[in-house]
Parts: sequence; C-alpha cells; structure tokens
Amino acid sequence: MDIKTLEEAMHRFVTSKGWYAADSKHPQTTRNLAISLVLEASEVLEHVQWSETVKDKEAFASELADVFLYLLQLASLNGVDLAAATLAKLETNARREWNTPE
Repeated sequence: MDIKTLEEAMHRFVTSKGWYAADSKHPQTTRNLAISLVLEASEVLEHVQWSETVKDKEAFASELADVFLYLLQLASLNGVDLAAATLAKLETNARREWNTPE
C-alpha cells in the first residue's frame, strides 16, 4: 500500500469522526497534532522502558501506527509530501559524517 492511500484513509477516518469540523472537541491543528504525536511516541517508549525487547508486539505495533497516523496527518495538513521529505532526508544523511566512537 502506498503512502497516498494511507493518507486518504486517515483523512476519511478523521472526517468520519467530525474532527475536521470547526466546532470539534478535538481540533486538528498543527499544535494539537504535534502534541499528540509526542504523546503517542511516549507510549512507544513505555514498551521498552525497562527492557531491551518488546514483549507485546501487537500493542507495540498499535502504538507505532498511532505515531505514523499523527505524523502523516501533520505532514498532510501542512502541505508536506512526507515520502519526498523522507527521501530528501535520507540523501542528506547519506552525505553526513557521523561521529562514531573510536
């Protein structure tokens, strides 16, 4: 499945919940989505807080999906082509020199 298809599915879901409505109790603003993204990322951390291994892969996958959906929505609502931005960042990182311990 491509990222555009996922983006469309995400927008259909959010629209179906009424969260894009002006009077929504869950306004989908850049600020609110960025906060939600970080909160969900924290939930990912809980799965490895006291262990190097993930014990509940299904729950872990669900939290990763939450992070991905918030990231996808945040990018989409701000006109960022997430796929293009990711590829550009990979190219930038490929040219970077990384500090590594000797």
